[in-house]
Amino acid sequence: MDLKKIIEVKDLVKKYGDFTAVNGISFDVKEGEIFGLLGPNGAGKTTTLEIMETLRDKTSGEVLIDGLAVDKDSNEIKSIIGVQLQAAGYYPNLYLVELLELFGGLYNVDIDTDEMLGMVDLKDKAKSKYKDLSGGQKQRFSICTTLINNPKIIFLDEPTTGLDPQARRNLWELVIKIRANGTTVMLTTHYMDEAEYLCDRVGIIDKGRIITIDSPDNLIDKLIKDGFTKKREQKLASLEDVFLNLTGHELRDE
Repeated sequence: MDLKKIIEVKDLVKKYGDFTAVNGISFDVKEGEIFGLLGPNGAGKTTTLEIMETLRDKTSGEVLIDGLAVDKDSNEIKSIIGVQLQAAGYYPNLYLVELLELFGGLYNVDIDTDEMLGMVDLKDKAKSKYKDLSGGQKQRFSICTTLINNPKIIFLDEPTTGLDPQARRNLWELVIKIRANGTTVMLTTHYMDEAEYLCDRVGIIDKGRIITIDSPDNLIDKLIKDGFTKKREQKLASLEDVFLNLTGHELRDE
């Protein structure tokens, strides 16, 4: 049985004057899927995400979020999605528990702050100020805030940029846990190993156009079938594996 399409993008175009940032792309995301949008800088990834999040107007085309149109039903869409904020979106001198209560008030929902912080391994930081968190803690907290309204979909824009290997792997496991609880995840990333580990399917976008959509495994297998070979034999471990083996997998948040 086919899974329900929870995001549908049809012939989406976004222009800024004479520049076309998104040039007629179409794709869908299935309910409960982790879908990655991959591409070089300036390819149109973030613009596409912002249109889906109702943060930016489209020029033409259609975008449906759980059957709701972004240009007609923005308030309803905002109630069923979670959007990861960048660091500038938080009051740096507020405690984490205060920030969560603030966001809960904005969504008009009652939340258990201990439970929410526990989901992202930050329960012991409830009385810490946002500005005093490490990079990994800030990223985990930003994902925590996307879950306040129990959304059907969360949008993550390059969630692990700048994190050390331990924090990056920890965030991967958090994303998988969120999906296991029934939430659809839409993300962008520049890290191909991240997309390969997390995503059920990826769409590769360049110059505002979708080049291909498939599972990471299928895309890799097709490349190999087409005759691709590496210049040197691929080893069974990477330098990151060496680093984690020597320094451990536990978080270094202090």
